[in-house]
Amino acid sequence: MKIEQIYTGCLAQGAYYITSNGEAAIIDPLREIQPYLDRLERDGVKLKYIFETHFHADFVSGHVDLSKETQAPIVYGPNATCEFDCISAKDGQEFKIGKITIKVLHTPGHTMESTTFLLIDENGKDHAIFSGDTLFIGDVGRPDLAQKAAGMTQDQLAGILFHSLRDKIMTLSDDVIVYPAHGAGSACGKNMSKETISTIGNQKATNYALRANMTEAEFIKEVTDGLLPPPAYFGMNVAMNKNGYESFETVLHNGMKAIDVKDFEAVTKDTGALILDTRNAVDFSKGFIPQSINIGINGDFAPWVGTLIANVKQPIILVTEAGLEEETVTRLSRVGFDTIIGHLDGGFEAWQKAGFETDAVNRISAAQFASEFKTENNKVIDVRKETEYEAEHIENAYSKPLAYINDWVKDIEPKEHFYLHCAGGYRSMIAASILQARGFRNFTEIEGGFGAIAKTNIPKSDFVCQSKVLKA
Repeated sequence: MKIEQIYTGCLAQGAYYITSNGEAAIIDPLREIQPYLDRLERDGVKLKYIFETHFHADFVSGHVDLSKETQAPIVYGPNATCEFDCISAKDGQEFKIGKITIKVLHTPGHTMESTTFLLIDENGKDHAIFSGDTLFIGDVGRPDLAQKAAGMTQDQLAGILFHSLRDKIMTLSDDVIVYPAHGAGSACGKNMSKETISTIGNQKATNYALRANMTEAEFIKEVTDGLLPPPAYFGMNVAMNKNGYESFETVLHNGMKAIDVKDFEAVTKDTGALILDTRNAVDFSKGFIPQSINIGINGDFAPWVGTLIANVKQPIILVTEAGLEEETVTRLSRVGFDTIIGHLDGGFEAWQKAGFETDAVNRISAAQFASEFKTENNKVIDVRKETEYEAEHIENAYSKPLAYINDWVKDIEPKEHFYLHCAGGYRSMIAASILQARGFRNFTEIEGGFGAIAKTNIPKSDFVCQSKVLKA
């Protein structure tokens, strides 16, 4: 028996590849399936089952394409209704893979079909659980995402989750390994650890939601407290995972179409496409195609695309660094953005050489900001998360998280200058590109963000540990 966690950092997502005696199972696969097919062939094993812990909201699974290619059935837990062939397993139902057994533990609460898969080894010993979004390391799944589908409130779903954890998971032996679907950075929980593997015993000792003697009322209050609104694309991803989707190979083929610089404007206009520039913040700030939105590929790319563009059916044309076209299309498809018209042949450099109009962001160093800054006269907008702002910020700065820019942008006074920053420059450049695309030019973005600003003598609030902020 072999278990491999295949972790994708930009999504903070864990898929699992399990083999035993010539047979294999894959749990919660990513959208692009060729790496799994290559691995199965290299290992000389047959894929027997594809297990899905629930209908994912934060990414599009590869279950449909993988099943078509391998003929392996897709297995969900109870209450799962699919628009494609799948097995909606019963609680306690067992599936054999080689010499091991996967047992279905129905653990509703995050969603009503949420299921934990218990791996029983060839000796009949409980070895590990694949807990999906029911149990994370240091946290549990948020209970607010499935309210409409379940016809319940988040408090009711949290109550169900309380009993799922205590009746199905906490009763397992302390040495049972916990393999969750996500780690820190995912929006499917609020306080996940950076660790991606643990044990039942460790989680009983350290996870706030598994405290001994915790009442149901206490659990509901603590699990629901401080939940931020889910990204708008979550519901669309659930629908794709439930109903099926365009083949990844088709999406990739379309996205890899090179659009000549002479045709770029016409194609953009005819398709109503958004220009997505995925270069780094430094390069983007120096020059870009007017109306482009910058979300750098070397960051939390896909989640920010999903949060800020939101509509997965929005046509997109890409401007990337040379050689990163395929990776960009792949990462967009993981969160359901399949309407990719193509990419600019030759990238921004081709646009420049052709002599077309360019734009730039007014960006200064933290040192220059410090020389210009006066607390009483300068307006500063901090686009970091609220918890980051509460931990430490520039005195009198306004907290305007990037995730909500589509809400707060309407409140900006177009004639009032302001400074813009995040933690390191990634998010503030995203904000800058959105602001300029909407006609705002009355700001200066600060290179290096708060990390660089903190090294200057600009007045700041007293530092508060972020873990204390989260618990407050």
